[in-house]
Parts: sequence; C-alpha cells; structure tokens
Amino acid sequence: MSVNKVILIGNLGRDPEVRYLENQRVVAQFSLATTESFTNSSGERKTETEWHQIETWDNLARITEKYLKKGSQVYIEGKIKTAIWRDKEGTEHTEKKIKAININLLGSRPQATGNEDTTNQPTVQAPPSQLEAGGDLPF
Repeated sequence: MSVNKVILIGNLGRDPEVRYLENQRVVAQFSLATTESFTNSSGERKTETEWHQIETWDNLARITEKYLKKGSQVYIEGKIKTAIWRDKEGTEHTEKKIKAININLLGSRPQATGNEDTTNQPTVQAPPSQLEAGGDLPF
C-alpha cells in the first residue's frame, strides 16, 4: 500500500496565475508559504518559512481565480507531483508541485471588488474525474 497525500495551511505568496487551455481546461498556479516557529538549542526564537508551488485544475482553478489573492490563508489537501523538463540548452530540470484536490478558505472574507458575492466562502474539492485518469485508490 502507498499514499501520496499532503496537507498544508499557509498564505499565498502571490495572486494565482491562471491559464485557459484547449478543450476548456483551466490551470491555476500559485506559491504558498508555510511558517514554523521554534526555539533552537541556544534558546533563540527562530522562524522558518517553506515555499510550496500549488497547482489547481478546472473547476478548482476557476474557484482559485475567483476567491484567492496574495495573502489569503488556505487549507490545502493534495498530492506531490514531479515535473521533469529540458530547457533550450538541453539541461534537465526537476520541479516538485502540489496538485491541490481540496481547498478550504481560512481567515477573513475577501473584500468585494465589484459584483462578487462574498457571503459564503466555499470549501472546494476536485471531482473524482479530475484526480487522475486511471489512478487507483490506495485501499
């Protein structure tokens, strides 16, 4: 048995970047900061921030575009995905991303910027058809 599940609570480091692809597919990407505070062995208070690259697809990407902004606090469930590509010089690059499957908006409601309805903040989960074509559940 194996499990690939990530749970993060953090703040967006930038507004989501949204792209509309062929066949009405939509992808949104943004960075998420998680911060941990601790006291080191010398008694000094330290804070460490880890940055995560988050990716959402289709309906979840549309919700991301509508509700998430730089600084928004969110709870994310997803899985780790690895992308490998070659640049123009032929150098191979590897990038780890979190493919979000569920997002809960935390903190205060976003400020209305027009005709938006901010009375309800959604909890959004990707439908099973978007999770992975042919992906088996680990149980």
